Amino acid sequence: MDVLLSYWSHAELVTNGLIFLHLLGALAVGMLMGYERSYHGRAAGMRTYGLVCLAATVLTVVNAYPGMWFGGHGSQGAVGGAGDPTRVIQGIVTGIGFLGAGVIMREGMSIRGLSTAASIWATAAIGITIGLGFYAVAIAAAVVCVAIMTMFRQLEARLPHQTVIRLSLVFPRDKAPSTDDLRAQVKAHGFEVIDWSFHLRNDSNQFECQLMLQANGLQDPMRLIADLSKVESLLEFSLSPSRL
Repeated sequence: MDVLLSYWSHAELVTNGLIFLHLLGALAVGMLMGYERSYHGRAAGMRTYGLVCLAATVLTVVNAYPGMWFGGHGSQGAVGGAGDPTRVIQGIVTGIGFLGAGVIMREGMSIRGLSTAASIWATAAIGITIGLGFYAVAIAAAVVCVAIMTMFRQLEARLPHQTVIRLSLVFPRDKAPSTDDLRAQVKAHGFEVIDWSFHLRNDSNQFECQLMLQANGLQDPMRLIADLSKVESLLEFSLSPSRL
């Protein structure tokens, strides 16, 4: 019983409080960096950066208190011994990186799964923290991570940001519009062309344009779709959100 109570001793709680203050600072810095990416329509946004920064801080700061590991009973094997947990931590961090990479998917010009990968890595970091005996800070980190994954999605959507969509157009070869006409048409709906690719299908004599469009704020693409549907020379088109 005394061993169990040592995990919640005054010294352990003070240490957990200091670590939690580090986590709050890391979360603030990570979110600030992530907002810059989110504003520019990138896939890795506030949640991804916040989780990664928080997890990295957890893994780093717990090593500053080896005397408090395992409720204050782990100092004997803290450095260099056969039971050195830092060796285990290194293996976990390496292995979890491969697991996180497995959930990242590329769909056309979009990338999905980055926040999931970051949350997996953060979960591993929390698990390591629990294993070292920092229960209070591990619980706090878990609550913060859940808040990031649930509440920050709405916050990220309400903050000023840029919208990126992918537009694919197919025309007959002899009726394909000029690039200037395409730019003018999408600009009339608040979008700018930031990237493009063109493909001439010799077998079907069709000309395909793939455009990456960007707009400030959340633009309604339905007006653009309505105008595109009125173009007689347009054989087919597709419009989908994209995260770079």
